[in-house]
Amino acid sequence: MALAMNMKLADYNMHGDRASIFYPVLKNGEDSLVFDPVGLYGRTRYIQYLRYNEQPIGGDNEMSYKYVLRPEEIAYVQAVPYSEWMNGATLYMRRNDYGCCSTLLDEKYEPLAAWREVGYTPVYHFVAPVIGTENGVKEKVRELSGRAYIDFPVNMTDLYPNYRNNPTELAKIIATIDSVRNDKDITVRRITIKGWASPESPWENNARLAKGRTATLKQYVQNLYNFPHDFIETDYYPEDWFGLRDFVEMSNLEHKNEILAIIDDSSLDPDPKEDKLKKTYPDEYRFLLATIYPALRHSDYTIEYIVRQFTDPSEIRKVMQTEPQKLSLEEFYLLASTLKSGSEEYKEVFEIAVRMYPNDELANLNAANSAMQHSDLVKAEKYLSKVGENDEATYARGIYAALTEDYNKAMELFREVENNLPDAKAALQVIRELTN
Repeated sequence: MALAMNMKLADYNMHGDRASIFYPVLKNGEDSLVFDPVGLYGRTRYIQYLRYNEQPIGGDNEMSYKYVLRPEEIAYVQAVPYSEWMNGATLYMRRNDYGCCSTLLDEKYEPLAAWREVGYTPVYHFVAPVIGTENGVKEKVRELSGRAYIDFPVNMTDLYPNYRNNPTELAKIIATIDSVRNDKDITVRRITIKGWASPESPWENNARLAKGRTATLKQYVQNLYNFPHDFIETDYYPEDWFGLRDFVEMSNLEHKNEILAIIDDSSLDPDPKEDKLKKTYPDEYRFLLATIYPALRHSDYTIEYIVRQFTDPSEIRKVMQTEPQKLSLEEFYLLASTLKSGSEEYKEVFEIAVRMYPNDELANLNAANSAMQHSDLVKAEKYLSKVGENDEATYARGIYAALTEDYNKAMELFREVENNLPDAKAALQVIRELTN
């Protein structure tokens, strides 16, 4: 904290054997701080001070002057470490008058200035998520997805668990299901499986294979877990032209653009399209058939599940540290509401929340406010890019503009929402005062 003031000494009168010591003092209740003093010495006292090499009355840090040689004005500046108690303090000038032998004759206190905020101190708006259900509880629906490459004998739909790489691929599906099924906080709601075939056979045959192989895989999973008959939903698509296009797009094939044009040709049905590809670019077709087509025969699976609600802040804190993906934004906010605003733990809650919901506007808004509260303007700028367009988002962007001293932008943003947000109106007034 810096103290800067001009001390006018021109009109001050004193006797030759007197000394006056001026101490700037900052006081707030029982707390106080005494700044370095300024001493004025009459002629006799000053001669004694020089002759006997006495220490100044105010100590080694005193700025000492002979009365008759005093400057008309002193530019007094001193900086000291800041402490919280200084907020709300009052600055006094303590004047001690001394006579012969440094006898204290009088002591007076005169208030000089009361503490006031200089600059803009934001009022942050941390916004609670809105629960949009009739009973006030929003189900936390989650999904886990994966892709398995199950091998089937050529032109067959029978599933052999130990065939080729099937043990590994089936284990992927089982591990995904078990990861949520064995969790006491989770209820599995449904499983979906969608089967895909590659384009090298006639469409009708590929449709038969995709449908039949998907049904076989469903039955295998159902038998393992004894799920109800309609628990696993299935779908299929005869030929994965989408996947083929993605592979070709990323390749360095000589005729990549021409092959993509054939794939994208909506005037061709699948079978003529595949035939044209084979005849026009036979070498590249053989490469695709050997290296890419096997990856187009896959089964995509999704496990949809519900996570139970958490209402105890202490439990939410534990879950946040170990499995934050289980928490909703409402639960993150519930925990934050029990913590001191601006604390490190308060900040941590909003940072983890935005990691779990990186594209959620509300999560980014609260994370931006928390970052600005901790003077992390780099993170705040990143979060503010995802807060959307609403009054609270505009207000937060106004705070950011003010903190980066873009006051014209800050006033523009605060004006947009001053009729709806009283804090924006108050901020606008402070910024106007700062810029006048």
